[in-house]
Order: sequence, then C-alpha cells, then structure tokens
Amino acid sequence: MLYRMYTRYLNKKGYKIELIDKQDGEEAGIKSVMIKVIGHNAYGYLKNEKGVHRLVRISPFDANKRRHTSFASVEITPEINKDIDVVINDSDLKIDIYRSSGPGGQGVNTTDSAVRVTHLPTGIVVTCQNERSQIQNKEHCLEILKSKLYVLELEKKNKELSDLKQGRMANAFGSGKRSYVMCPYTRVVDNDSKYETSNVEDVLDGNLDDFIIKGLRK
Repeated sequence: MLYRMYTRYLNKKGYKIELIDKQDGEEAGIKSVMIKVIGHNAYGYLKNEKGVHRLVRISPFDANKRRHTSFASVEITPEINKDIDVVINDSDLKIDIYRSSGPGGQGVNTTDSAVRVTHLPTGIVVTCQNERSQIQNKEHCLEILKSKLYVLELEKKNKELSDLKQGRMANAFGSGKRSYVMCPYTRVVDNDSKYETSNVEDVLDGNLDDFIIKGLRK
C-alpha cells in the first residue's frame, strides 16, 4: 500500500521511477522494495518521509474480520556526488549471487544475476536485480551502499553536534513517522508536523502534498 501510494505521488509529480529491487511477501504483499527516484529536488521533498509508518485496518486476510496493526519502515537515501570518495574495503563485504524472484513476466531475470551485498561492519544489506548483468547489479549495489555509508557518517556527526548542543537529537532514526487508521475511524496523522486528515483513501491514492509541504515548513 505504501509502494502504491508513493509511486502514485511520484507519477503525479512527473518524477521518473526505476525499480531497483523487489521482494514479494511469502503470502501476500511486498516484503521489501527499493526504487530510485529521478527528478528536480526529489530528495528534498521526500527526505522527511523517513521513519516507521503504521497502518490500522480490518485485515482482508483475517476470516474473523479483526482489526490489525502493521508497520513498515521507509528509508530515503540521497544519491551522493560522484566526486565524494567513499572507501570500502573488499574484506568488509559479503557478496551473494542468487536468482531473482518475482511472480513472473518479462521483467524478471531467468539467470543467477541478482546480487546481495552485505557490509559486515555496519550490517547494511543492499540487493539489486533489475539488470540482467551480474556485474551491473553489483555496481548498482556498491553505489547505493556508498550513499548509505555516507549518510550514516553524516548522521553520526550530526548526532555528535546535537548531543553537544541539546543533549540528544529530536528525532531518532526509525522513529514513528505517520499513522494511517482505517478502523474504527478514518484518520491519517503525521507525528512530525502534527498535520492530520480524515481522508485516508485520498492520502493512500498518492495525494501527499499537504503532508510533505507542512513537514518541510516544520
């Protein structure tokens, strides 16, 4: 549902979307998905979407029609400037090659070309299966990993500065971002900007402008 919401928002804004990796859920839905967003100020608009998103609804997979709460984590990583040199030791990497997964169709590889790169010191894992070439998928993984490591280092430095100034950061990484409540009432609440609306369907259809603009102003 989040993937649908964001892709609809991005399409309305005229951004280009590239699917980097997608892992289907064991029974339904999506286990994880990574997309690349290309367009003017893409990171600037999306950066505040980072965090844990909470959904409350009557589960369509529950025969007893009970209310369920589910969580999904959203991570936004900027593409770093090519001039910035991020050094990664080969000994710090664990590289796995596997056959890409999916429900089928033309876009799914039929060779063992999907790549999973694990950065052992940090535990960061990046997977890529959108290219048919194993080498290209590995290059994509390393580019994304460099961006993640660069952001991680920036966050460490920002936290150190914040600790000196205020004692702690206001928003911890992975903190609750937004709640989408569909039962017993309808409401979407953003924890950062405190903005809310009762029109859940409209938000899940990709109309995020109010939340994004108010988040940026905050």
